[in-house]
Amino acid sequence: MDDIDHSSSSSSSQHVSANSTEQVSNRASKVEFSEDEKTLISRMYKLVGDRWPLIAGRIPGRTADEIEKYWTSRYSSRNE
Repeated sequence: MDDIDHSSSSSSSQHVSANSTEQVSNRASKVEFSEDEKTLISRMYKLVGDRWPLIAGRIPGRTADEIEKYWTSRYSSRNE
């Protein structure tokens, strides 16, 4: 058992990790928000600005990163 080469397992685990990260980022870019969530994000942004963790705390199951990505993808050209 001591003769097993572990070098290939570490490179394959890095490959799996990279694929997993890519899959997560693809899913995150396709996240849908309900109309209620969109309204709440907009209202909260007007009240507290870009304090994404605070806004995410008001929407169960959403992360600050998801909300920030939604906001910047939807409203970034309007804010410039």
